[in-house]
Amino acid sequence: MSGPAVHPVEAPPPTTEAAPPTVRMKDVQGMPGTTGALFLRICQFVFAAVSLCVMATTSDFPSVTAFRYLVAAVGLQSVWSLSLALADLYALLVRRSFRNTGVVSLFAIGDGITSTLTFAAACASAGITVLIGNDLDKCDLNHCTRFMSATAMAFLSWFAVSPSFLLNFWSLASR
Repeated sequence: MSGPAVHPVEAPPPTTEAAPPTVRMKDVQGMPGTTGALFLRICQFVFAAVSLCVMATTSDFPSVTAFRYLVAAVGLQSVWSLSLALADLYALLVRRSFRNTGVVSLFAIGDGITSTLTFAAACASAGITVLIGNDLDKCDLNHCTRFMSATAMAFLSWFAVSPSFLLNFWSLASR
């Protein structure tokens, strides 16, 4: 015959001593779960979405591989930034910041990947727009202004992603 596997345990007696206060590093604006991070994520999303919309409204962007790459990169950037903006908004609403190492490392890795893709696509598209506009002088036949605008928005999105990546990486390294 066997007895129960779990035995009741008596609660420890209450102590009257106050627990020592824990010292936490102050959240730097731009780290996950802060208003600065939410602002950066919204900027990333807006610039990437504008770049995507401007490029997608041209009829001849699929004819150039760099422009198709730009559409794919800023599409991924806009989805990533929107999802992390929603996560930052939730963290602000429940008054919590992200302190979990796994979550912050996911944010840092994702920001590193999307920023690299966006920067590479913007550089490739800038090279093609210079080729079309300056070297071939075919801007009157193409949508050079739209291509340049979409490329500029992609660069602005990358400029907004870079602080997010650096702050996430810094918060990981400082643990």
